[in-house]
Amino acid sequence: MRVQLRIVAGSLRGRKLNCTVSPTLRPAPERLREALFSILGDAVPGRPFFDLFAGTGAVGFEALSRGATAVTFIERDFRTANEIDEHLQEFGVADRSTVVRADAYRWAQRWPGAAEPVTIFLGPPYPDFQRRPEELLALVAALQLKVCPGSVLAVQSEETLPWPQQPGGGPWDERNYGRNMLAIWVNEGPRTGVS
Repeated sequence: MRVQLRIVAGSLRGRKLNCTVSPTLRPAPERLREALFSILGDAVPGRPFFDLFAGTGAVGFEALSRGATAVTFIERDFRTANEIDEHLQEFGVADRSTVVRADAYRWAQRWPGAAEPVTIFLGPPYPDFQRRPEELLALVAALQLKVCPGSVLAVQSEETLPWPQQPGGGPWDERNYGRNMLAIWVNEGPRTGVS
């Protein structure tokens, strides 16, 4: 199935992503993207942004449009990743982007972390919250350990996070938007990861 997604704001505002969407892919709705970037505010311009389980790449494109210095898209489906590449070329922003064709779980294990504040968005397939909750929890916890103070993690899910104790020990800001929920975590503590 083909869908068209509009970039909401910024330098690419109004540009459209024409994407092939499989039944398992659920692009972040426009309303959710608007809410996400309203919440993130200053945590996007002038810093790196990572779009894990990128799918159509709509969230990463929104970050590019709003001034992220660089966006890394992590997407394991080669056809979907190729479409992200095509849009990056078409919009003239390929020089500020990297498309990593990899499983997000494996990528996170190998990622060395960052020496500067970053923003990471995770939009895992909804079934992963039921079928792979421990792996997903380990993924989030590993990323939390690898980012420095000021970094932000945002997780999109269909309902509340499935973990009895939220990862990272700090507070998560959870907000509902129809069928979707956003959970946001900010690293406000001392650096524990990369030296």
